[in-house]
Amino acid sequence: MSTEPEVIIEQQGVAGVITLNRPQALNALTHGMLRDIQTALTRWENDPAVKCVVMKAAGGRAFCAGGDIRAIHDLGKAGHKAEALSLFRDEYRLNRHIKRYKKPYISLIDGIVMGGGVGVSLHGSHVIAGDRYSFAMPEVGIGFFPDVGGTYALPRLPFHSGHYLALTGQRIGRPDAVALGLVTRAVASTDLGAIEAGLVAGEPVDLLVARFTAAKTDAPLLAHRALIDRCFAQPSVIDILAALDAETHC
Repeated sequence: MSTEPEVIIEQQGVAGVITLNRPQALNALTHGMLRDIQTALTRWENDPAVKCVVMKAAGGRAFCAGGDIRAIHDLGKAGHKAEALSLFRDEYRLNRHIKRYKKPYISLIDGIVMGGGVGVSLHGSHVIAGDRYSFAMPEVGIGFFPDVGGTYALPRLPFHSGHYLALTGQRIGRPDAVALGLVTRAVASTDLGAIEAGLVAGEPVDLLVARFTAAKTDAPLLAHRALIDRCFAQPSVIDILAALDAETHC
């Protein structure tokens, strides 16, 4: 059993820094992690010494691959449904708190960001993506809805791309995420440390990040923009499937 904390909460300079620290589990969120993050955000929100919050992750392969769905599954099978519901309740309240947070909330994302990881990053004021950024809402593959605020964020994406992502669980890379507005800025993975250091030192967020912003690259999803817009604008899933069938038989 590892003695490492699942999430590291610390104040560095003028920044409150949160590090997801379950790299062996792709930094999937546990109930304890959600509680610890909520406690830290509440404390820092009214602390004048803390000017911003930095959310990052250990390991390099994944920022956060989601919530701990296995734990929820096991709780349900064991008859502990109230505990499972409590986990979801605390997670959704945390997502709402991040969306309404009074201070800059900067997510430094490199690697996989899915499900619950989207909830603790996308709703902040600044979403900064490294080279290895990869987004998806894979919970739809097991019949779940795009939770953690997904049903708020995805319908607001352009050309019905959010409906496409919500219904397919399709994974997209950083160029597509930039084009759709899921990412505030794209930077080189090697610059994430320098950005964090600047935030800790109190540099203005927007000026700091702008200094490291990478050039935009072609977004593969845009090549299918018209098709996605035609098919996923339909009023029901049945109509969407019919429209997709019609396209394949053209």
